[in-house]
Amino acid sequence: MYDFAEGEVLLVDKPYHWTSFDVVKKIKIAGKIKKVGHAGTLDPLATGLLILCTGKKTKQIDLYQAAEKEYTGTMLLGKTTPSIDLETSFNNTYSLDGITIPKIQQAIIQFLGTIQQAPPIFSALKVDGVRAYKKARKGDTTTELAKRTLFIQEFELTSINLPTIEFRLICSKGTYVRSLVRDFGVALGIGACLIELRRTRIGRFHINNAISPAEFVQSLNQPS
Repeated sequence: MYDFAEGEVLLVDKPYHWTSFDVVKKIKIAGKIKKVGHAGTLDPLATGLLILCTGKKTKQIDLYQAAEKEYTGTMLLGKTTPSIDLETSFNNTYSLDGITIPKIQQAIIQFLGTIQQAPPIFSALKVDGVRAYKKARKGDTTTELAKRTLFIQEFELTSINLPTIEFRLICSKGTYVRSLVRDFGVALGIGACLIELRRTRIGRFHINNAISPAEFVQSLNQPS
């Protein structure tokens, strides 16, 4: 049985369209947990590994947040959206004429190692005390967020079937995959947006060991 007060580290597979806070709220209410938090936000349209810590284990959240992350995803070339994913509608379309596989493979090189990246305006970062995405959803898309230094260990293109590209990514804390996709499209001279994203690993914790919120609720009803 769980000991939520002493502390548990829960690996949860975040469902599509759920916010990270939705998962925390579900787990907290279902388990009647007084203290619970998550180590690293996932966008609503992303799925995958979310680490939740309860009780005394919440002191370890910063440690897990600092760990490297691994993702798989799919990007769409030739189209952009304000949010850089499918939360918002397409606002620009570009021709893929001249875009070849060798050109794509060459462009990926500049995104390996230490890079500078500007977070997307549709993000949970605070600007003047307000979440950037709240301003963006109200139509304020003029906010500029400071660039940050990141480390991209691996950025592998696992399947190229234009206009879509599937990829696998291993990156440092603070990396916005949507921004990486945006900048990759710019490097090719066309637009790009993220159409699918799944976090598969945080440090030593893997999605294969995660359970869904529904499975967590079911586990609470199992005899001890």
